[in-house]
Amino acid sequence: MPKAEARAPSSLRRTLTLYLGVLLAVFAVALLFGARDYGQRAANRSYDHLLVSSALSIIDSVALVDAQWQVDLPYASLDLLSMAPDDRVFYRVFDGQNRTVTGYADLPLPPRAPTDEPQLFDAHYSGETVRFVVVSRRVSSPSAQAEVRVQVGQTRAREAVAQDIVNRALLAIGVLSLLSLALVAFGVHRAFRPLVKVERELSRREPSDLSPLDARVPREMDQMVAALNRFMARLSSSNETLRAFMAEAAHQMRTPLAALRAQAQLALDDDDPEDMRRSLAAIDRNATHMSRLLNQLLSDASVIHRSNLQRFAPVDMVETVHQALHEALPQALPAPRVQLAVGVASSRVQGDALLLREAIKNLIDNALKYGGDGPLQVALTEEGTYSLVTIADHGPGIPPGDAERVFERFARGEDAAPGGAGLGLAIVKRVVDSHGGQIDLSNRPSGGLVATIRLPRLHA
Repeated sequence: MPKAEARAPSSLRRTLTLYLGVLLAVFAVALLFGARDYGQRAANRSYDHLLVSSALSIIDSVALVDAQWQVDLPYASLDLLSMAPDDRVFYRVFDGQNRTVTGYADLPLPPRAPTDEPQLFDAHYSGETVRFVVVSRRVSSPSAQAEVRVQVGQTRAREAVAQDIVNRALLAIGVLSLLSLALVAFGVHRAFRPLVKVERELSRREPSDLSPLDARVPREMDQMVAALNRFMARLSSSNETLRAFMAEAAHQMRTPLAALRAQAQLALDDDDPEDMRRSLAAIDRNATHMSRLLNQLLSDASVIHRSNLQRFAPVDMVETVHQALHEALPQALPAPRVQLAVGVASSRVQGDALLLREAIKNLIDNALKYGGDGPLQVALTEEGTYSLVTIADHGPGIPPGDAERVFERFARGEDAAPGGAGLGLAIVKRVVDSHGGQIDLSNRPSGGLVATIRLPRLHA
């Protein structure tokens, strides 16, 4: 079994759900990283603010008395930093020469010299990462002036706060993702309801019901439903054409078959050789007429089929006219007189070469049968954007009242000679219409019928 047949067809519902689910997952992951970054920055801002406030509170308690530093340490500011159970706080007060006044003397120095602005940095101390702030201020007394610095550090217990923010955000993102996925599944289900409705309407129909769908569908499905309606209209037209063809074929074949049987019965009952010969001659005429009718019916069916397919390609009308003339002229002597005038080296149209050849052959065949004793005139010219095929004879022409009716199937002119089936011009009309062209019939003042086919030509 080929791989294309073995592979199960994909599901639009599953595909949409999968892609939307992946999109939601990517969005959730991006949101999670964003929440994590926000939690870290929010915790850092909050605790850094507390660190700076604590250091400023301590430096405000430092005084220079008789060239000696005095510190009235506000322990409340340090207690505020150690609210978390596992949090540890370190501090140091030192002068401009890095001599410790009070606190932890071995605290790591800042990466650059302290300035008037608080300096925040991370450093490794006491076996863990600690966040430090250093503030500096010049303190004056009546007898001296010096610089004092305060360094306050706090362990990274703030990570727990950040993680708590992330955990809460993760819970919210998870709930939101599940709700979004459920909404996506529901939305996909609702989006496919019109398809289910169309499917149910089609499944409830009788096989012969090819009327247009009257389902209310979203705008995105309008083109699909319109294409389906056009397809059913073409199928309905094809079925109607087939039914009409079968009914007309049965009707047209019934008469010559009945006559053929009657003549054969008469021939069987006749004992006189002369009467039998006349019966056989009548059988031959009816058989010839039925053969011609059958050939035209088959040609009509082929034209209908190929006209509906419209598999057109560039066709050289010069070659097509020559082929049609060669196939239409009888091979037996005496050969009819034909005047061929081709006024162009090449004239190309977009069409079906077989159909165009069949149409020209039918016109030539009609002209040979009903065109009188004068020569048959066939011409190919160009006029503006059209390629013109003209076939003229020297027959009686056509009454003005029959100029349109003769293009109907099985319709013949009032003065038409017996033996025709009334399909030749109908075939020509169908071929020309399928190619976007026109066919005109007119009588010549000197006598005779002129049939002109106009087809849009291709420009080089």
